[in-house]
Amino acid sequence: MKRNQNEPTIAPGMDDSEELREEATEREKNKGDYTKVTTLSFDEVDPS
Repeated sequence: MKRNQNEPTIAPGMDDSEELREEATEREKNKGDYTKVTTLSFDEVDPS
């Protein structure tokens, strides 16, 4: 099965709860070596 090139992926062994929250360093920003991360959460609590 071939993966879609636009499908988001996480490197093996990466702890997504920690590394994805880590800010890029100034050096990484200057080199353009960073990825913008958007977090989407779904709250299942019923407001009524």
